[in-house]
Amino acid sequence: MKHDKTLKIILSGGGTGGHIYPAVAVAEALVRRYGEGVELLFVGAEGKMEMEKVPALGYRIEGLPIAGLQRRLEWRNLLVPFKVLRSLRKARRTIRDFGADAVVGFGGYASAPVLWAAQRMGVPTVIQEQNSYAGVTNKILARGARRICTAYEGMERFFPAEKIVLTGNPLRGGFSQQGADRAEALAAYGFTADLPVVLVVGGSLGTRALNEMMKAWILRTGGEAPVQVIWQTGKYYEREMREFSAAHPAPHVWQGAFIDRMDYAYAAADLVISRSGAGTVSELCLVARPAIFVPSPNVAEDHQTKNARALADKGAAELVPDAECRERAMERAMELLADRERLAEMTRRIAALARPDAAERIVDEIARAVER
Repeated sequence: MKHDKTLKIILSGGGTGGHIYPAVAVAEALVRRYGEGVELLFVGAEGKMEMEKVPALGYRIEGLPIAGLQRRLEWRNLLVPFKVLRSLRKARRTIRDFGADAVVGFGGYASAPVLWAAQRMGVPTVIQEQNSYAGVTNKILARGARRICTAYEGMERFFPAEKIVLTGNPLRGGFSQQGADRAEALAAYGFTADLPVVLVVGGSLGTRALNEMMKAWILRTGGEAPVQVIWQTGKYYEREMREFSAAHPAPHVWQGAFIDRMDYAYAAADLVISRSGAGTVSELCLVARPAIFVPSPNVAEDHQTKNARALADKGAAELVPDAECRERAMERAMELLADRERLAEMTRRIAALARPDAAERIVDEIARAVER
């Protein structure tokens, strides 16, 4: 470090868990490295999930009155310029009062004012981009950043090449290829070792397309196929899917709104069907589980399709479009489970993309930015 005083770092990003939890993973890595020698402050957007999630994890957070543009023409868009100006003023004041040595941005409009203000105040900034297609905020502010930490190759099309460092995505939870004991994992779901396991995971709220895929598959097969399925429905669809399963019981299918032990789910699974958000993709690389990705069509710049394509082009995963998954995804899963050679090759290729030390590598880049 360039000085002996406590290192003060602002971490900013929010709106979704995809921006919040990478920031928290880096915060944890900073504390592991510096202990009481580092002081952290999160900056997010007022009224967004980070204002609840971050304090629950024991960190301080300041909220900015920032808001993004609505895609539809709405009167609220007229307020955005005023909220931006107020957010910039508060961001400057927060940086000054905190005495920040560096600001780290993790994407989303919540990080824009604090990164912009820091760059104009001469405070070093570091950007972390989770996706294979860069977000608008990160693209705009990249030129003023000292380091840009990415999870995918080929990001020179968005950022200055000399600033890019391929670090991977920082994750919480200690996922690894070793993982949990598979026998324990199978027992937790009431499964046996003589049938393969497919994990269908739709996120905490759930995914309509994947739930409809499972319903269609159960109606076609009665669930009698030679496979066991962990079906995570999500909170939003819990009642509807529970009622469906009561009317159409299927052997060898475990259904639940949540999965408390993802390490068990990954250890049990031979194949995963999921969305392709940045965090999910990085987790699957770490646990070395082959996947069929069904990208969400409802995300900015269609970045989930680009994330999935980045792995599919390397033979590490397969991609089924959202509109086709109802009829195709489980059928393709059954074909892959029968093709052990292809499944093993996918496993090798996705494992090769894992970057288990991503958070520590980002901390390295923060340290270098401060030292300059």
